[in-house]
Amino acid sequence: MQALVRFLNNMDVKIKNGPFKVFHPMYGAINTMLFTPGHATSTGPHIRDSIDMKRFMGIVIFALVPSILVGSYNVGAQAGVEGLFAAFMFGFLKLLPIIVVTYAVGLGWEMIFGHINGHDIHEGFLVTGILLPLTLPPTIPLWQVAVAVSFGTVIGKEVFGGTGMNLLNPALTARAFLFFTYPGDISGDSVWVALDGFTGATPLAAAAASTGSAVDAMNAAGFTLDKMFFGFVPGSIGETSTIAILIGAAILLITGVASWRIMLATTLGAYGMGLLVQFFGADAVGGMRTLPAHYHLVLGGFLFGTVFMATDPVSAAGTDAGKWVYGILIGFMVILIRTFNPAYPEGMMLAILFGNVFSPLIDHFVVKANIKRRLNYGK
Repeated sequence: MQALVRFLNNMDVKIKNGPFKVFHPMYGAINTMLFTPGHATSTGPHIRDSIDMKRFMGIVIFALVPSILVGSYNVGAQAGVEGLFAAFMFGFLKLLPIIVVTYAVGLGWEMIFGHINGHDIHEGFLVTGILLPLTLPPTIPLWQVAVAVSFGTVIGKEVFGGTGMNLLNPALTARAFLFFTYPGDISGDSVWVALDGFTGATPLAAAAASTGSAVDAMNAAGFTLDKMFFGFVPGSIGETSTIAILIGAAILLITGVASWRIMLATTLGAYGMGLLVQFFGADAVGGMRTLPAHYHLVLGGFLFGTVFMATDPVSAAGTDAGKWVYGILIGFMVILIRTFNPAYPEGMMLAILFGNVFSPLIDHFVVKANIKRRLNYGK
């Protein structure tokens, strides 16, 4: 192992000072992935901890494994493939090219900007490269994935200064670009019709289109609460299984990687708003306003966004009080969009991006209030 370390260190010097120095950021990323970097923070102000960025991102990816496994199987099951392994392999082979294109294009942009700015490739894209594919339908054209990743990486992150400086979540920025530029390929019934053996709508679409009780409409379409909880319904690849996402949430909370305040606040905000909508919409003739509040928690991308997107430590609020406000705002907005915008029954993506925009302002007022309280202490 020591011989490999010495070899890599020698290569580092040669690549950095040789004719192939343009590839040094990519080499640095591979070296960092294999071994702990030899450089560390030596001056303040910084938080010193035993976990580095690589391990931090690795835990998030590990927490996504249950969603990857269940999501892959579900794609095959929705396509009518029989057998556990056969259905999983069918779905995984649909997911794999999306992941490959995402990483290839995204890391390509990271290498370009790393060379321009004179720094190594940041580990932040390790998570973005998995999150984005899991929020997409299995039939998304790969060229659209490449365009979306380019937009999310360049406009959503690099123009702000790279990892740690971005205002918006890069994966959601890429998905928002796809939604508003190619809506027919990312939402609606057509994205599942392309899978042989399945021609139905998603649970959200069935609820939004109902002319009576949304629950009755979903049950009639075969979307029972237990199927939505376990993830055996059509939807974005990694967003359908509540139980798989909850396992990932447990991993993030036990390791301290994600904020429990944001997860709980987002859930309470959505549930509370869902109760209000249900109460005041009791006379609604149909649609999302007839949906019980707890159904919203297992529908669409709500839980996936709550656990893996809203908790992004860069684009989320950083103060403890700010996390509560930030999470409640997202939960409130997602139900508001779902129930009062019939053209867009999902809402989670826009709600999180909305929260990202306001998170610096939320933290500003929290810090300002803390300073004012301390100045007034003892007066």
